[in-house]
Amino acid sequence: MGLADELAKLDELRGRGALSDEEFARAKARLLDTPAGADIPAVQAMQRLRRSRVDRWLGGVCGGIAVATGVESWIWRLVLVTLALFGGTGVLLYLLLWIFVPSE
Repeated sequence: MGLADELAKLDELRGRGALSDEEFARAKARLLDTPAGADIPAVQAMQRLRRSRVDRWLGGVCGGIAVATGVESWIWRLVLVTLALFGGTGVLLYLLLWIFVPSE
């Protein structure tokens, strides 16, 4: 059920008198303050993604991805090197992550 459906349901409850205006305002604020997809594990992993200061060879990108995903950093390094060998995608991806992912 989407956000619009939830808001429509709240408005319907308010219209029938099941919710007061104050209860409606609190429920609406709670719905709008909750980020979309906050309970999805992949979204949570991306929100806590930071470049590692401890497990790093260059920029700490693979160490940070390892902490966020629970997969060993050497596996991420192998994946990025493999992607680098096939068209340079791994190098581009690593550079973008190095630039845009904040450090710990």
